[in-house]
Amino acid sequence: MRQPSSPSPTATYRLQLQPDFPFAAAERAVPYLAALGVTHLHLSPVLEAVPGSGHGYDVTDHSTVRAELGGEDGLRALAATSRAHGLGLVVDLVPNHMAVPAPLSLNGPLWEVLRDGPTSRYARWFDIDWDGGHGRRLLLPVLEGRIGDELPRLRVEGGLLRYGEQRFPLRPGTERLPLEHLLEAQWYRLAWWRLARTELNYRRFFTISELIGVRVEDPEVFDATHRTVLRLIREGVVDGLRIDHPDGLVDPGGYLARLRAGTKGCWTVVEKILTGAERLPEGWACAGTTGYDALRHIDGLFVCPQGAGRLFSHYRDFVTPLADEGGDWEETVRRAAYEVVEHELAAEVERLVRTAARISGRVPRPGDHAPWALRQAVRELLVRLPVYRPYAGDATDAARVAADAVMLGRAAERARATFRVPEEAAAVDLVHDLALGRFPYGEDSRGGGDGPPDPDVAGFAARFAQTASALHAKSVEDTAFYRYPVLLSACEVGGDPGEPALGPGTFHEYCARMQRDWPEGGTALSTHDTKRSADVRARIAVLSECPDRWRDVLGAVTDRREVANDVVPVDPMVAWTAWQTAFGLGTSAAENPSATGTPPDDGRERLTPALLKAVREAGLRTSWTEPDAVYEERVAEFVRSGPCGPATGQLAALEAEMAPHIRANVLGATLLHLTMPGVPDLYQGTEREYAALVDPDNRRPPHFDPALLTELDAHAAPADPSAEKLLLTATALRLRRAHPGWFGAAASYEPLVAEGPAAEHCVAFVRSGRVVTAVTRLSLRLRETGGWWDTMLRLPAGGTWREALTGRTLPGGRAVAVDTLLTQWPVALLVRE
Repeated sequence: MRQPSSPSPTATYRLQLQPDFPFAAAERAVPYLAALGVTHLHLSPVLEAVPGSGHGYDVTDHSTVRAELGGEDGLRALAATSRAHGLGLVVDLVPNHMAVPAPLSLNGPLWEVLRDGPTSRYARWFDIDWDGGHGRRLLLPVLEGRIGDELPRLRVEGGLLRYGEQRFPLRPGTERLPLEHLLEAQWYRLAWWRLARTELNYRRFFTISELIGVRVEDPEVFDATHRTVLRLIREGVVDGLRIDHPDGLVDPGGYLARLRAGTKGCWTVVEKILTGAERLPEGWACAGTTGYDALRHIDGLFVCPQGAGRLFSHYRDFVTPLADEGGDWEETVRRAAYEVVEHELAAEVERLVRTAARISGRVPRPGDHAPWALRQAVRELLVRLPVYRPYAGDATDAARVAADAVMLGRAAERARATFRVPEEAAAVDLVHDLALGRFPYGEDSRGGGDGPPDPDVAGFAARFAQTASALHAKSVEDTAFYRYPVLLSACEVGGDPGEPALGPGTFHEYCARMQRDWPEGGTALSTHDTKRSADVRARIAVLSECPDRWRDVLGAVTDRREVANDVVPVDPMVAWTAWQTAFGLGTSAAENPSATGTPPDDGRERLTPALLKAVREAGLRTSWTEPDAVYEERVAEFVRSGPCGPATGQLAALEAEMAPHIRANVLGATLLHLTMPGVPDLYQGTEREYAALVDPDNRRPPHFDPALLTELDAHAAPADPSAEKLLLTATALRLRRAHPGWFGAAASYEPLVAEGPAAEHCVAFVRSGRVVTAVTRLSLRLRETGGWWDTMLRLPAGGTWREALTGRTLPGGRAVAVDTLLTQWPVALLVRE
C-alpha cells in the first residue's frame, strides 16, 4: 500500500463528459454536487479525442484539453468553481492507447509514423511489429472491401492519398507513382477491415483496431504523453487520477512508480479488475483499485444462495442450454476463451508465436518446435489463466510474482495434457518460461551471459500478459456473461456468475482487508462500464429470493404471447434475458423516467438496443462482425411485442409485490457502499433511483434535481424511493465529509454481529467507534421465515447513539431489537453523540 501525499477524497462523483455535457454543464452542477456532500468531481477523460466521442477514451492529442468540452479554459473555469465550493477534480487518464481516427491527421504522432515509417521520431510511441509481415509496413485495416475492389475509390489529391472521407500521408518522393506502385511504396498497407483479426501488426486495445497501443514504458513517450496532465496537477487544476486499463501496460508497477514521482503523490486509483481471491500487487504506487471488487462483495450479499441454485434449475428447464453455451459456467467460459484466442486475438497470438520461434532458434539447445506446437502452447496456457494477467516482471511485489509463477505452472501442467505426443508438449515448457520472463531451459533472460537482458524474452513476457488481459476481458466480460444469463445481476464486471452469492463473513473479511491494505482505494456500485446500474441489479437480485415466482411469471408471459400471436420467441435464452432485463429496468423507467435519473423516453428504445447488444456479444446467432439482420429484427420484434408489449402488466404486478424487498436491496447496497472502507465513487445520477442498462444507455447526459435536495434539507418527508435514496446518500456523504477521520486511512472497521434467529439477515459494522451501519439483506426470505423475531444487535458502549435518518436516540452498550432498529427504514446509520 502506498499512501498519497495529497489529501484523499472522502467521496467522488463521476461525470461522463461529452459534447452534450461539457465543462460548462459540469460547472453548473457544482453547487448541487457540493451540497450533496462529495469532495471531488471525477471526470471522464479530458484530453483531445475523436470528434463527437461520447466517452473520450479515444485520445488523439495528449498535449491539448478537448476543445469540444470547452478546452483548457473551460477546465480551469470548472476547477475554479469547484474550488470555490470546496471540491477538487479527479481526472481519468488513458495511458494504454490512442485513437486511429478518421481522418488520421487528428493523431499527429501516428500520422508522422505512417509517413516516415520506423525512422520517424514518433515510431517509438507505438507498439508496432515492423517485422510482422507486410514488408515492414503497418497494416491499416480500414477498407470496406478487398483492396482490388476498392482501388477505384482510392485517389491522390493535394499530396494525400484519399479514400472516401479518410486521408493518408504519402511517403516523400512517391507522390507521382502509379497508384498500384504508390500503394506498395508506403510505410503502411491499406487492407480490408476483416484482415485485422489475423494480420494486424500493432497492439490494440482488446480487439478494437481503431485504438493503437502506446509504449508508455519508454520514458520519452511517458514524458510526452503525460506532460499536460502533470502540468495541470502542478498548477492545482487537477487533484487526483483514475488510471484506465493498467493491465494493458508492459509494466503497470513501473508505470505507477514513475507517475507517483511526476505527480508528487496525488491520489490515484487504477482500473484493475480482480478475480476470485486475487489481490492487487502490494507495491503498486496507488491508493487502490477503482472498486469493482467492492461491487462484487456488496452485490453478493443480496443474492440468496439457495434461491440462486433453484433459479438455475428453472433457467435450465426453460432454456435447455448446452453445457458450453450457458449450461455450465466454467464450460461456457472455456469455450468462449477458445473462440476469442483462436479468432479475435489470432494476430496477437501469432506475434507471440513468431517471438517464441526466434528465441527457440538461438538457445543453447534449440527446441526444434513447430509453429503449430508453439501456437497450441500459447493458446492452451492463455485460456487456463484464472486472472486477467500475470505480473512476471513486476519488481514491486515479489510475493505476487511468486504466486503468478505457481499459477502459470498449474496452467502449463494442464496445457501439456492437450498434446497427443508428449515430446511435442515441450513447446509448453518454452512458452511457460518465456511468460515468466525466463530464458528457456533454466537460463535467465541474459541467456546465461553477463550482457543485457534479451529484449525478445522481455517482450514475450509483456505481450503474453497483455494478450491474457484482452482474452479474459473479451471471453468473460464480453462473451460468457451474455451466454450465461441465469441471474443477470451477477453478470457484472468483477462478478462471478458461477458463484453469485456471498455471505456476511466474506464481506467483513474483505472490508477488514481493505481497511488494512487499501483504506483509500476506490469503491463503486455503478460506472460507465457496468452492464446494469446498481439499482437494476438490486431489483434483479430479488429474483434469487423468489425463483418459483419468477418461473411462474415467465411461464405466464411466454404462454400468453405464444397463444396470442402464434409465435414462439426467438429462442429461450433471449426470452429469459429480455424478460429479466425488463424487470430490472422496471416499469417506472418507462412510465416516469425522470424519477430514475434518466431523461424521458420510450422504454423499448432502451431495452431493444441492450438486447441486440447482448445477442451480438454472445455471438451464438449473430455478432458484430457477422450480423444476421433477419435474426436481429426478430429479436427487436420480440422485445416490442413481448417485454415492451401488453404482457408488461405481469412484470408490473411482480414489481409491486417485490417493492419492499427491492427497496431494501437498493438502500442496503447504497449505505454499505457509502460507509465501508474505501472512497466511494458515485456515478452520475445514482444519488437517486437510477435505472440504466449497458452503454450507451448509461452514458447519457445526467439530469439533476437540486430542488428535491433542498426540500429534503427542509425536512420534507421523502415521497418516493428516489427521494429516500437521495436523503440516505446525502446524509452519509455529509457525515463522511464532516468527519473524514472516521472513514479514512487511520480509521477502524469492526463487524457488528447480530444475535438471534434472523441474525444472517442483518449486516452491521462499526467505523472508528463512532458510526454504526446496519442493513437488511434477503428481506423477502426474512419475511417468509417470520421476520426478525427476537434478533438483537448490541450497540457499542460509550455514549448515546443517534439514528441519522430518523433522529431517534438509542443507548450504547445495550442490545437493541433489530425489528425496532429497522422498522421505518430497512437500513440504519447511527452516530455516537
